[in-house]
Amino acid sequence: MITWSDIDEVFLDMDGTLLDLNFDNHFWLEFVPQRYAEHHGLTPAEAKLVLQPRFKAMEGRLEWYCLDYWTEQLELDIAGMKQEIAGLIGVLPHATEFLQAVRDSGRRLVLVTNAHRKSLGLKLEKTSLGVYFDNIVSSHDLGAPKEAPEFWHALAEVEAYDAGRTLMVDDSLPVLRAARAHGLHHLVAVRKHDSTRPSRPIDEFTAIEDFRELMPVQRVAGG
Repeated sequence: MITWSDIDEVFLDMDGTLLDLNFDNHFWLEFVPQRYAEHHGLTPAEAKLVLQPRFKAMEGRLEWYCLDYWTEQLELDIAGMKQEIAGLIGVLPHATEFLQAVRDSGRRLVLVTNAHRKSLGLKLEKTSLGVYFDNIVSSHDLGAPKEAPEFWHALAEVEAYDAGRTLMVDDSLPVLRAARAHGLHHLVAVRKHDSTRPSRPIDEFTAIEDFRELMPVQRVAGG
């Protein structure tokens, strides 16, 4: 699937790639509408009808991932609400073994995420995955989401990497398309990003069910 001798660096997404997207899906599709309904005197079904087009309009934009933006827009403590159901945060199968294998191989490992820093901090605290990474980059630090060309230009300023020798693993097809347009060609999609939902058919990119399909990671000679 991947010729590891061609890879010096690995970029990994967080939500839906390393972490079970069930947390975020439940949060935005069920928990937020429930609280929005309570706050605005609506039924949960009515709240969903109000919120769905507002969410859809922000997809692919930095605001969609910004907890501060939604706190202001919805008049809800979004960061605090995430803390309330943080017990749902979980690591996808074999993701930790993959991270350790990449570390053991001597390759550079970078978390490249659209997650807002408040959400990122909570998830790293709950999973302890931060110790595996040489660098952690949030799109909010760079002023553009991973779906945008501007993100990849800004990333090159803070993370020196060879696009031809970097592997990118992500569950988002728009993100993988943006990475491809920027010159990355070692691209892998995650088919089963939510443990409670069926795997997705993906033909556009090499795709995995879980990280066992990317192992073993061959050790780099000389470190």
